Amino acid sequence: MDQEHCFHCGDICESQTITFSDKTFCCNGCKTVYEIFSENDLTCYYDLQAAPGATPKDIEGKYDFLTQENIIEKLTEFNDGKTQITTLYIPHIHCSSCIWILENLNKLNPGVSASQVNFGKKNVRVTYNSEITSLKEVVILLSSIGYEPYISLDDFKTGKAQVNRSLIYKLGIAGFAFGNVMFLSFPEYFEVGEYWLEQYKHLFRWLMFSFSLPVVFYAGQDYFISAYKGLRKGLLNIDVPIALGIAVLFIRSTIDIIFDLGSGFFDSLTGLIFFLLLGKFFQQKTYSFLSFERDYKSYFPIAITKIENGIETPIQVYDIKQGDRLLIRNQELIPADGILINGNAQIDYSFVTGESKTISKDSGDKLFAGGKQTAGLIEMEALKSVEQSYLTQLWSHDVFNTNKEDHFTTLTNAISKRFTIAVLTIAILATTYWLFVDASKAMNVFTAVLIIACPCAIALAAPFTFGNLLRIFGKLKFYVKNASVIEQLAEINTVIFDKTGTITSNEKSIATYEGDVLSTSEEILLKNTLRGSNHPLSRSLYDILDEHNIISLNHFEEHLGKGIEASYQNENIRVGSASFVGGSETSVLNTSVHISTNNKYKGKYTFYNSYRKGLSKLFNNLKKENDLVILSGDNAGEQENLKKLLPAKTKLIFNQKPDDKLEYIKYHQTEGAKVLMVGDGLNDAGALAQSNVGIALSENVNVFSPACDAILDASKFNQLYNFIKASKQAITIIKWSFLLSFFYNSIGLYFAVTGQLAPVIAAILMPLSSISVVVFTTIATNFIGKRIK
Repeated sequence: MDQEHCFHCGDICESQTITFSDKTFCCNGCKTVYEIFSENDLTCYYDLQAAPGATPKDIEGKYDFLTQENIIEKLTEFNDGKTQITTLYIPHIHCSSCIWILENLNKLNPGVSASQVNFGKKNVRVTYNSEITSLKEVVILLSSIGYEPYISLDDFKTGKAQVNRSLIYKLGIAGFAFGNVMFLSFPEYFEVGEYWLEQYKHLFRWLMFSFSLPVVFYAGQDYFISAYKGLRKGLLNIDVPIALGIAVLFIRSTIDIIFDLGSGFFDSLTGLIFFLLLGKFFQQKTYSFLSFERDYKSYFPIAITKIENGIETPIQVYDIKQGDRLLIRNQELIPADGILINGNAQIDYSFVTGESKTISKDSGDKLFAGGKQTAGLIEMEALKSVEQSYLTQLWSHDVFNTNKEDHFTTLTNAISKRFTIAVLTIAILATTYWLFVDASKAMNVFTAVLIIACPCAIALAAPFTFGNLLRIFGKLKFYVKNASVIEQLAEINTVIFDKTGTITSNEKSIATYEGDVLSTSEEILLKNTLRGSNHPLSRSLYDILDEHNIISLNHFEEHLGKGIEASYQNENIRVGSASFVGGSETSVLNTSVHISTNNKYKGKYTFYNSYRKGLSKLFNNLKKENDLVILSGDNAGEQENLKKLLPAKTKLIFNQKPDDKLEYIKYHQTEGAKVLMVGDGLNDAGALAQSNVGIALSENVNVFSPACDAILDASKFNQLYNFIKASKQAITIIKWSFLLSFFYNSIGLYFAVTGQLAPVIAAILMPLSSISVVVFTTIATNFIGKRIK
């Protein structure tokens, strides 16, 4: 029999099927959304994409905090007392139907005047009349149609972030000036007749001078500042020869037109700065919809419900004090360490530990910040404030206040030091020679050498290579923070992996049975007993077992923290811990579910991790050039399995706390190791920050990733070796680009040293070298990208 799919969300209708208007729905929530759209003539939503929706969740009371004026003020970017504008992040945006319905919110709520979707950033900008509707009502409306916004503590900040557009302005000015100067230079290039020479030569030259002023003193100012700072620290970075070249080009060209010696090199000057800024723009272009600097504030709610004298009041999480009684709703994060007072606490700590199992807690048990409640309402008493909780202490380490790039010398800067010394040496020697041969040419030769040897091609090689590779990596679901990360990735010699959630997959568990063979009737009873439980282990085992007929149990009872017992006709069954079913626990390293029937112990199902596809091949490839380490917070229950799966000499270290992981990496770095750390949970955040390169593995890059240098989609985990290999190949491309640049410089230096450098030669060689390097790096990196695919 074919399984029916929900018309709204597309999920399989398993437990129930609801029919409305000849449409099938999996639940009342999906049916209600369809009714809302039908009543407002918005059913075109389903024409654009089949089953585009998401099942709405129960949000009763969740957004009561959005009635507080101070919170509304921080979440709105414009508020004049009547018109309010807010931008909300909505993870579910994924297709054209989402865009269409979100941009038609005014048909669902007359208080909304406009709504605009940014598909790339997955957010919607809503303008509404606060006298007709409210921010809370807008959020509830979005949630009711399956587009619940994600509002976190990170959104609650003073002041609005200012977008830095200075680079775009500088690039625009340099491009405009470069085009006009090239146009004004054409007559002298081709030595147009006397009309030009006599009538407009001086006008055009001074116009070129005018165009160069904003280019040198505004668009190019960063190169002078960087060179000055480098020299103050005793460093010859790449900006030193660039700044020297720009200054000499401008001064020499200005002298030429003042004393009518020629038209100068304004075309080469403006072209040089334009190409350099273009490379910088390309390099800085990254993935704005991802955050690489996340901490606990990115995931915590802005407010929580406080219970005082029986009255529930929303308060900001920063206002939580020791002794406060808090109400935690289903699927809410626990914001502070505390004690469970009452309620069925099923806590998912995967947010912190990476461990996907849900833990049951009884009244009086301690709860840690960062856990997610997954089974209805609970009440707890706060033991600490948010800043003092265990989770926030993970960010108190000094490693989060240091910049990795401060301790890393790029390949370009390493070469530029030698390059600068070589160019200055050639310029001095050539000038000295001409002082004795023909003193009138000495100064021209000195400036000509500095002009033609300006390392524009060298400066462009890295930005365009790394920038293009950033784009290629992004298409392949490997999102890198910046170009420096790629360069550091090429130097790693030690790769460290977290275990749970990183090399293991959360999709499906594997279990083996040990004990007496179960009869068919016992298997049917076991399957139906597990069917009635919502415990994570029960659900996992239920999915693993073979399909059997559904029967109505005579008795079913779940003992919290112990197990389940049930009966059918004359058969009884117990499922749970060894002590509960009457067996003996032989191993505590692996999670086991024990079974007894009719008071006779039968056996146990032992759960093992399911490892990611291609793990063994990936490790064998990485082992060729790197030391490999598994650094896990779990126990050693999987040690033997890992030894069989992974290459020999792979270090396996278990029972590691977050600080232990960080200190392990720090120690090996002092021994000369260049460390790549791959993790997934917030407990890995310190290790990711300490490592030379930290990669966060994520099942959904838009929803979760701790502070890191790169985010790797979990589906591309087996491609990690290819990404590292591509980074190393990018360094090779840059080195070949340097050789290409050296070829052009050699030709140009011949003309400069021999006193034959004419403006037309500089105008041809300098742009040609830049363009050829850009073309070469683009073609080469695209070739690398195809090989990764």
